[in-house]
Amino acid sequence: MNKTVKISVVTASMTIAAVTATALAQGAVNPTTALAQLGSKVYSTGPNGEQPASASSVTLTAAEIAKVKAMKATAAIVLHYGGNDWSNAQVDGLKARFTELGINVIAVTDAGFKPEKQVSDLETVSARKPSVIVSIPTDPVATAGAYKKVAAAGIKLVFMDNVPKGLKAGTDYTSVVSSDNYGNGIASAYLMAQALNSKGTIGIIYHSADFFVTKQRYMAFKATIKQFPNIKVVAEQGIGGPDFAGDAEKVANAMLTRNPNLSGIWAVWDVPAEGVLSAARTAGRKDLIVATMDLGKNVALEMAKPNGLIKGLGAQRPYQAGVTEANLAAYALLGKKAPPYVALNALPVTKATLATGWKSVYNQTLPGDVAGVLGQK
Repeated sequence: MNKTVKISVVTASMTIAAVTATALAQGAVNPTTALAQLGSKVYSTGPNGEQPASASSVTLTAAEIAKVKAMKATAAIVLHYGGNDWSNAQVDGLKARFTELGINVIAVTDAGFKPEKQVSDLETVSARKPSVIVSIPTDPVATAGAYKKVAAAGIKLVFMDNVPKGLKAGTDYTSVVSSDNYGNGIASAYLMAQALNSKGTIGIIYHSADFFVTKQRYMAFKATIKQFPNIKVVAEQGIGGPDFAGDAEKVANAMLTRNPNLSGIWAVWDVPAEGVLSAARTAGRKDLIVATMDLGKNVALEMAKPNGLIKGLGAQRPYQAGVTEANLAAYALLGKKAPPYVALNALPVTKATLATGWKSVYNQTLPGDVAGVLGQK
C-alpha cells in the first residue's frame, strides 16, 4: 500500500477508533441504533486521501448531453474480473448511460484478476483508439505503466474503486467512483454483532492483495467489531484468488476444524462468502452466522431462506456507480472539471430489506427465484 493510501485508510480508522473508545467508555453499543445512523455520511476517503463528492453532484445539462452525442465518441470497459454480479451491474449501468449519451461501447474485457492479462487487455483495447476507457486496476503497481501509456495516448480514463500508483486526478485520469467501502465494512460489523447478540467468537477472511477498497472493508470491520468486548476474533486469514470461493472454503474449513464452536465468519465480499457457506454445510454448521459485503444473487438466495446463514451484508450500488462513471466520461470529453473522488453511501441489507436493497443495488426488482424463497411470489 502506498503512503497516500495509508493516510486515507488511517484517517478513517482514527475516526472509528475514537467512536470505539467513546462507545466502550459508555457501555455496550446497540448495533441496531448504530446501523440506522450509517446513511448520514460517507466514511471513506479516496485512494489519495480525497474527500468524497456525492454521485448526485455529477450531472449533465441537456446542452452538454447534446454536445457529447455530436462527438460520436467510443468507450471501452476494462475490468479486473467479470461474470460476477458486481461487474455485471457496473457494465449494465455504464452501457445504459453510454447509450443515452450516444457513446458506443466497443469492448468489455475480463482480466481474471491477473495483472499481466489486464496489461495485455489495455494494449489491445488502446490500439482501437477509444475516446475513453473506464477501468478498475487489478493491481495498482503492476498495471500503473500500462495506464500511464493509455493517458499519454490521449485516451480519457475514469476509474472504478482503485487508482494505479503514480497517476494524478485531473491530469492522468478524470475521477474515481466507489461505494463507501469503509462504511460498508462498518455496516457488516454491526450486522454481525446484531446477529450474534453482541457476543461470540468469529473468524475473518480478508483479501490479501494490495487492493484499496478491500483493505478499507477489512480495516473498518476490525475497528468496528472492537466496539463489542464480548465478540472475540479468534482466527483470521487472507486469500489472494483468483479462485476466491475455493480459497475461502479452504480457509473456513480450517477455521471450523480448529474452532468447532466458532460463532461466525466474516468474508470480504460475496464470492468468498459463498466458499464459507460451502464449508459450513460440509461441517454441518447450520447455526454459523455469516456476514459479508456485496449483494450477489447467491448470497441473496441464502439470506432469503428461513434459516439462511447470511444474516446481513454491506452492499455497494454498482449499477448507479456505472451510471456515474459514464457521466464522468462525458465530463472528460467536454473538458468539464470533475471531483477527483465520488462515493455512494453504504447500504446495510438484511432479509427484511432484501427486496428494497436489490432495487438500490441493481435498479431491478428482486429475481423471481429469490422472491420465491423469500415468500414474495
